[in-house]
Amino acid sequence: MDQKLLRQREAKCVQDNPPGCTAGCPVHVDARGIAGAVCKEDYSAAFALFHKMVPFPGIISSICDQPCQQSCRRRDLDQPIFIRALEQICVKNTAAKPQVSVPTVKKQQTVAIIGAGLSGLTVGWELATKGYKLVLFEATGRLGGSLWDIPENILPRTLIEQDFSVFQNIPITIHYNTVIDSLDDFAVSYDAVYVGTGSRRNNFGLTEDENGNINVEPISLATSQAKVFAGGSLRRNNAERSAIMSVADGKAAATSIIRFLQQASLTANREKEGVFVSELFNDITGIPTETMVLPANPASGYSLEEAGREAARCLQCECLECVKVCEYLAHYQGYPKRYVREVYNNLSIVMGIHRANKMINSCSLCGLCEEVCPGNLSMAEICQEARQMMVEKGKMPPSTHDFALRDLAFSTSELFALTRHQPGYTTSEAIFYPGCQLAASSPDHVAKAYRFLCEKLSGIGLMLGCCGAPARWAGQETLFREKMQTFITNWRSMGSPRVITACPTCYSLFKENVPDIAVETLWTVLERIGLPEGCQQAFPPQTLAIHDSCTTRYDAVLQTSVRKLLEKLGHQWAELPLNHEKTVCCGYGGLMLYANQEVAHKVIERRINESHFDYLAYCTMCRDNFGGQNKRCFHLLDLIWGVDRQTTAGPGISERQHNRAKLKQQLLSELWREHTEKPELKRKLYIADEVLATMERRQILVDDAAKVIEYAESTGNKLKDVGGEYYIAYFQSGSVTYWVEYLPQADGFVVRNSYCHRIEITE
Repeated sequence: MDQKLLRQREAKCVQDNPPGCTAGCPVHVDARGIAGAVCKEDYSAAFALFHKMVPFPGIISSICDQPCQQSCRRRDLDQPIFIRALEQICVKNTAAKPQVSVPTVKKQQTVAIIGAGLSGLTVGWELATKGYKLVLFEATGRLGGSLWDIPENILPRTLIEQDFSVFQNIPITIHYNTVIDSLDDFAVSYDAVYVGTGSRRNNFGLTEDENGNINVEPISLATSQAKVFAGGSLRRNNAERSAIMSVADGKAAATSIIRFLQQASLTANREKEGVFVSELFNDITGIPTETMVLPANPASGYSLEEAGREAARCLQCECLECVKVCEYLAHYQGYPKRYVREVYNNLSIVMGIHRANKMINSCSLCGLCEEVCPGNLSMAEICQEARQMMVEKGKMPPSTHDFALRDLAFSTSELFALTRHQPGYTTSEAIFYPGCQLAASSPDHVAKAYRFLCEKLSGIGLMLGCCGAPARWAGQETLFREKMQTFITNWRSMGSPRVITACPTCYSLFKENVPDIAVETLWTVLERIGLPEGCQQAFPPQTLAIHDSCTTRYDAVLQTSVRKLLEKLGHQWAELPLNHEKTVCCGYGGLMLYANQEVAHKVIERRINESHFDYLAYCTMCRDNFGGQNKRCFHLLDLIWGVDRQTTAGPGISERQHNRAKLKQQLLSELWREHTEKPELKRKLYIADEVLATMERRQILVDDAAKVIEYAESTGNKLKDVGGEYYIAYFQSGSVTYWVEYLPQADGFVVRNSYCHRIEITE
């Protein structure tokens, strides 16, 4: 991922954008943060947020015209937040007073400020904090200009005096009662000049527009004279004047003066100074309306209780659409823009610890984030690319996907893989490709489905194997291409017939990677040719909540067929909150269940609690994962053939491989009259249920334990327990070393424990 692509992807995430109110405020006051602090009755924090952007909090909280309200998201529901009243109560209820921090080391340049109104004083405030020398010229005998014309009941004089008291601590030379008529001497005596007199009687030799306003560059406030900047009332019509705009002009002019003195660009990268439209997305669907809270006593403003109620109306605007629906993204307590950067940094590490490996490998790659993101940012795409890069660079921890890849090797080996025309046929009009997981979990369903297809259609071949999804999910793109090419070769050897899949993942991968293939799901076929006779009596009619497969989230035809089949079976259905194109993963996709069981279980737990109805799935792993956490979930084939295993996790990892191998043997024997036998273990193993459960968690097959014991017994490489009760032995297979504690029996061995790790033991 290069820097350009990184920036493009980061830009798609809008969560970092400010809320509309902040973007609509000329000085970007954090109204959202203020409302949140008021809700917590933390008025000091609220005041600090306000004062951070506003140098004169008492004055502005009294007379601000609240342009932020025009962009308040609440406005689209009812009425905007009364932010000025919240600012007022923060000023009233904090002991903190306006302060300014002045550096001890002063700069040599001197700036002249003409006019002590809000814009000029803001320039002084901002430049003082940067250490510039300041000289202020004011035509009257006090600071504040026209502020003193505002009635006392609106702007108390104590607030003006309190806010301006900070200038007693600022090293600024003030010349009161000094009228400036010309700037001729200023260009020589000062390094920069700001004009903010508020008077329209003197243009100081600066060019004007047709309305008599001083011409200024809108971003930098530069005028027709070098060194001279102007703002405040001097450059605005009466209708455009406001206290907060004057403060904004002062801030903008101060920035320009600093850039001018540093000989930097006056306008570069300043697009989001002042008012702008935020790109932050905030979904307000379903939010109830609440009218603005008005103070019972307008003269004194909000009570604490009233302020709390009004602050609670704030929507606390944020996007996080993806985080709201994805347990994986929520687990890492951030949002995609941060994750993209973490992934990029992780991939850039040459030496050292790759801390984001687990995060990268925990994504289910389901694509829901892209579907709900207003910018269509896909963490699935990013994590998939990152896994591939980690594999290519040799940075992928072998332990992460080891078992899934070994299981893939089993499913594509002679122990399970099979390609045959229908018995009695030499060509195939179509082939049935059930997928490896349905064969592992419900081999009887595969056999019955194939026989039914053969009864209803002609020339239906059979292919057993794996589409290679685990390799792709693991970032092993070369291995995935090899497995896909094996499928294509076998498929072409059958005459490139139409493919009928029972697995949504196989279906989507074939469509994506085999351009000339005609592929459909078993469900669309069954809707067309009909269901087996009597299948409606398998289970009493009930309402089932449908969980759509994430790998086929955009296949409306498939989803419709599933619902029609459910109707034909005599059942009704309910829709889950996230379904169809917004369905969620069951926790297996992307090998999440292998990389991060904690997150996978959160995903499952959240999904199974979304409805009190029993569930209906058409992906085997979805059914098994939900059933494994005690949620009644039917696979669609369970309803058709009456196999009631809807409340269990299904077979263990060893039995799943055994089921695949046994299914192949059964079909070859019963349909093609070919007899093969899977080699049996030379010695029988006795494994208690609790030990077998431990092996399941550690992803250790019974065959793995058997290999350890066989190796130990044939070579004598074993250790005896100090108490003489059992043996300990190990055997390395690939990147994994397996250990077994066992006891000899007359006809075999008792396995006491088994564990594994990724180290190599040398002599």
